[in-house]
Amino acid sequence: MTAAGSRQRLQKKKQLLRGGFDLPLFVLVMIILMLGLVMMFSASYADGYYNHHGDGFYYIKRQGLWAALGLVVMYIMARVDYHRLRKFVLPVMAVTYLLLGVVLFTHPINGVRRWIDVGPINIQPSEIAKFAVVLLFAHLIAKFSNKRRNKMQTFKYGVAPFVLVLASVAALMIKEPHLSGTILILGIGCVMMFVGGTRIRWFVVGLSLAGAALLGMVLFTKVIVYAKNRLVYWLDPFKDPQHHGWQTIQSLYAIGSGGIMGLGLGNSRQKYLYVSEPQNDFVFPILCEELGLVGAVLVIVLFALLVWRGYVIAMRAPDRFGALMAVGLTTQVGLQAILNIAVTTNTIPNTGISLPFFSYGGSSLLMLLFQMGVILSISRYSSIEQT
Repeated sequence: MTAAGSRQRLQKKKQLLRGGFDLPLFVLVMIILMLGLVMMFSASYADGYYNHHGDGFYYIKRQGLWAALGLVVMYIMARVDYHRLRKFVLPVMAVTYLLLGVVLFTHPINGVRRWIDVGPINIQPSEIAKFAVVLLFAHLIAKFSNKRRNKMQTFKYGVAPFVLVLASVAALMIKEPHLSGTILILGIGCVMMFVGGTRIRWFVVGLSLAGAALLGMVLFTKVIVYAKNRLVYWLDPFKDPQHHGWQTIQSLYAIGSGGIMGLGLGNSRQKYLYVSEPQNDFVFPILCEELGLVGAVLVIVLFALLVWRGYVIAMRAPDRFGALMAVGLTTQVGLQAILNIAVTTNTIPNTGISLPFFSYGGSSLLMLLFQMGVILSISRYSSIEQT
């Protein structure tokens, strides 16, 4: 190696030590996180006060601790070479399948099995599964794509392994049942396959196979009753306003009562035990009620900017693996936000999905900030390659 080459490598390492991650993305993450904590606190105060011995700060204290831990994890991941993640592809997938299997034997909460209790901590395997699928797909697509021969153009490499993974993960998640998580993972996988270069005809064949397998799971299990009820009360929530349609009706009342400017931060009426667990999946209606249409549009714009910035980082990534990781992780946040807002506005059936950075949940927030750290790491190497 020449002296000039050694100096160049040393200069790059020094740049890495000084930072250099994408500042716009970091600022957007911090703004959304802070706004999410404020709204989660406002939405959860009444539930905490009435259901946790008068402690209105019950939820925010726990979420605040997870946010602090998540920021530390995000900083560490932003400093780590994201290429090292490829060494953990198989262990991460093995742990994911193990957790998705174990959760099926846990005690159901509100009729679903989505959490594993580990002492004071609740682990949601689906959150880990989202990252695991992105990591595996990015690794495989980068491995199968090269200048000599792009194996992604063939069914054997460009479709079969990905459909197998999606179908197996979806089969486990739909048994929980977790329809929204299943839809989200399928959406992420499809986007990554499309970006990765899978031929359109094989892409359609793969989607058809996955869709047929998923439909079979729904039709020949008890999930069909669960899905049918969600569909019926989505079309007409007033058919059972005191039970199945209650959450949707109260959510729409909250959104409508906010008007243009809202009732003011902390002044929601629907959070007082009308909207069930407003700190979780239905935090967005409380936001609309308190901050109005202006606040709702602001949040949507912030998420749109976050997705745009993530895709910019993907386009500037120094290699295919980094680009695919950025695409997958960014797509997850954007698609999850779209699904949550669509559910709370009754645009699609209620499938139970959280709003990123806003909904209460430690494992979800920790994984989100971990993933933002990965994207920041990719942005650091992108900026170095361009210098």
